[in-house]
Amino acid sequence: MVNFNGNILEKNALLSINNRGFSYGDALFETIKVSYGKLLFWEDHYFRLMASMRIMRMEIPMNFTMEFLEAQILETLKSNHLTGTSSRVKLTVFRNEGGLYLPEINTVSFLITTKALDTDFYIVNDDFYEVDLFKDYYVSPSLLSTLKTNNKALNVVGSIYAKENKLDNCFVLNTDKQVVEALNGNVFLVKGQVIKTPPISNGCLKGVMRKQIIEQAKSLSDYELVEAPISPFELQKADEIFITNVIVGMQSVTKYRKKVFTSEVAKLLIQKLNIKIRLGSN
Repeated sequence: MVNFNGNILEKNALLSINNRGFSYGDALFETIKVSYGKLLFWEDHYFRLMASMRIMRMEIPMNFTMEFLEAQILETLKSNHLTGTSSRVKLTVFRNEGGLYLPEINTVSFLITTKALDTDFYIVNDDFYEVDLFKDYYVSPSLLSTLKTNNKALNVVGSIYAKENKLDNCFVLNTDKQVVEALNGNVFLVKGQVIKTPPISNGCLKGVMRKQIIEQAKSLSDYELVEAPISPFELQKADEIFITNVIVGMQSVTKYRKKVFTSEVAKLLIQKLNIKIRLGSN
């Protein structure tokens, strides 16, 4: 079952062929992890969505409160018998149809889909995981690049490139040839006592998990958190590299070209994050 504008429908319900998300990528989405009926980091997701809608010049409905959308998500989970487990929720907001590149109206509709997950809390996956650079196309370091839209051509082509080259993931570069993110999450590296991640101004996604890890990293007395550009040269000099997103949590990179990495800091950070979640302070 899916939720379309507050109506619970069968999953095979069809969107209009004139849907602007389909025709022009005129849509935003949030991917949310739900643990036993609790939306993790919901406030961060909600405010990122509202800010993104403003940037996209979408009209925010009066009823689009945090409480309303949370209730809609929970109702969708209930209709799919997923309230007693962990789930992946995708909340998509798209501008209503009409017009070509220039929309006729700025009102929106929303769609909620759900999928069961195997894991409840976060773990660090440190199985063999090889990454390289994707250099066919580059991210423009602009405000639009930081939004979670469904304009993901670079990520799609990059994912195909990774599969063709027997890689687990790729790092994406911006037009200044700086490492900005992975194909499916933000990137952090550790060198000595410094934990480093690219700043939003470099064009990386304004990730919800990125924010959580930055907060946890700042609480470590033995490490310094730095938001600064990362050059490809730094990757091979790092002691540790990990990728973050709200579904997986942290994925440690074990190999980049000829360099292999540890995962000690990632494990420390994810342990602190799980404690925060269990205490309910998110």
